[in-house]
Amino acid sequence: MAAAARVDVEVEGRRLSLSNLDKVLYPAVGFTKGQVIDYYTRIAPVVLPHLRDRPLTLKRYPNGVEGGHFYEKNAPSHRPDWVRVAPIELSTKTIDFVLCNDLATLVWLANLADLELHPSLSLADDIDRPAVMAFDLDPGPGAGLRECCEVAFILRDALGQLGLECFPKTSGSKGIQIYVPLNVEGVDYDHGTKALSHALARHLEAQHPKLIVSQQKKELRKDKVLIDWSQNDENKTTVGVYSLRARERPTVSTPLAWEELEDPASLVFEAADVLKRVEERGDLFEPVIALQQELPNL
Repeated sequence: MAAAARVDVEVEGRRLSLSNLDKVLYPAVGFTKGQVIDYYTRIAPVVLPHLRDRPLTLKRYPNGVEGGHFYEKNAPSHRPDWVRVAPIELSTKTIDFVLCNDLATLVWLANLADLELHPSLSLADDIDRPAVMAFDLDPGPGAGLRECCEVAFILRDALGQLGLECFPKTSGSKGIQIYVPLNVEGVDYDHGTKALSHALARHLEAQHPKLIVSQQKKELRKDKVLIDWSQNDENKTTVGVYSLRARERPTVSTPLAWEELEDPASLVFEAADVLKRVEERGDLFEPVIALQQELPNL
């Protein structure tokens, strides 16, 4: 098939025109746009529940992972009329975010080379209420996945003392991310998830000063793991579970069982690995959208 060829397909009753299916988006391994679309089509049963009704920021790589990218918050003007959007007021303007609620929309996004999916931590109809509290464990120079896993266990224990259950996933890049499902009314960012996550990061930094840092400053991060609490903000997004990452290889932000963190060297998963894991294990992140937990009073 010529690189510029278009293929018309029907997805759940929606007509789409797919283009450049042979275009290589991951040059190091020859992973094509067609393979990106195939991955998202096959992972759809588990990824769609984590995207449903959440404002989505697109991160597009039209010329592949080595060709630059751009973020797109406003839904493209050329979108099909069946792609749902949610108008969200941010600061002084209203942005029409895409809602990826069905397979046809997911395939349409993959065809735009939206390699990475960055959903909000809130639902569109209650944008000021986080449904989850998130921690991004990011290794500084001299640290790696082993140190991130060590910090993940420390964070899990601290959250457990607060009566909160949490769930790990790989970032698909260098670190580990910890999600604390909430899914209850009466939670906000400024006095809720942001305040608690910041306080907890600072507390653990004080307890483990040689391993943990809670500030972004580069000069503080050597040989340490940043507990990035700042993702808990209505204006920020975190890469979604099951999203591809724009790395050299098509790695995926992958949900984990806690015992897997005892073997950090095994925690890099590519698209094919994740499809096999889901077939064998189901959705390890399902509790993140189902479990209801109250934040403790500070």
